[in-house]
Amino acid sequence: MTLYGSIREEILYAAGVLRGGGLVAFPTETVYGLGADAANERAVANIFTAKGRPADHPLIVHLAAADEIERWARDIPDSAWKLAERFWPGPLTLILKRAPGVLDAVTGGQDTIGLRVPDPPVALALLKAFGGGIAAPSANRFGRVSPTSAAHVIAEFGDAVDCVIDGGSCKVGLESTILDLSGEYPRVLRPGAVMPNVLTRVLGELLTVSAGGGPRAPGCLASHYAPDTPLQLIDATEIEAAAQSFLNFGQSVAVLSMHPPATNEVGCRWLMMPADPKEYGQVLYALLREIDTWDCHCALVELPPAKMEWEAVRDRLKRAAGGRQAERGCA
Repeated sequence: MTLYGSIREEILYAAGVLRGGGLVAFPTETVYGLGADAANERAVANIFTAKGRPADHPLIVHLAAADEIERWARDIPDSAWKLAERFWPGPLTLILKRAPGVLDAVTGGQDTIGLRVPDPPVALALLKAFGGGIAAPSANRFGRVSPTSAAHVIAEFGDAVDCVIDGGSCKVGLESTILDLSGEYPRVLRPGAVMPNVLTRVLGELLTVSAGGGPRAPGCLASHYAPDTPLQLIDATEIEAAAQSFLNFGQSVAVLSMHPPATNEVGCRWLMMPADPKEYGQVLYALLREIDTWDCHCALVELPPAKMEWEAVRDRLKRAAGGRQAERGCA
């Protein structure tokens, strides 16, 4: 693993690593990605090996600009160009029909491919210096909490990654919205910072929010984004009593809530979470990783409001909890 003080030198070095078939962790606005040359079958295989990722789980290919779509996709609808013009660079992944010659390993053997142009200047500079598409899932072991800093990547992989570019903390903090344009109607496969109502205004048509079926998409398993500490989602009105029940049995517990405890004698680590969904998303993964250092029996998380602006946060929390909601145990 190599870290450099000069970001320009670091980018040039990282581009060389990619051309040589190596792995490079780099910052995007969403989370840090674990990148490899998307046209190099052996390099892509190294991603799956490093992450312990199932072979049928597709990757997102990151591009330097929208005009590179035709290298990777075919039968591109007008809606894709319209969305790319409006939201790229940015946290929106488009699912399109794959072009001939695209590696099966990148698409998980499907006839579709996920494409996006990331926003940070560091990521764009890397893509331009490399001169090709970079296949990049989140830079963490499969199913684990996504990294939002270079330190998270290093803690996760150690020397298993050839180069880590430190671009600071990710400004969004949650993975991109995934929009499927490969079928008859557009549908959201994964919620993110670009919300369905905004997409609808640009497209001029209603979207379907998929509950299953269609192309497999990254980050959509029932259990995903999971810390080592078991999470339980619970209503705000019940969270303090639930925490006390664990404490009564001598079990340490952490609480993530947007509301303060009713008493100062709650006896557990109580983290006040932001009441703004964007701010919440920015800090969520870093806090889940921090909780893992506390050796708690369980973490109780207040389930945010069932509103559109909270949908991405709710989605990640539900998957991180692996379905543990409104239960009285974190086994």
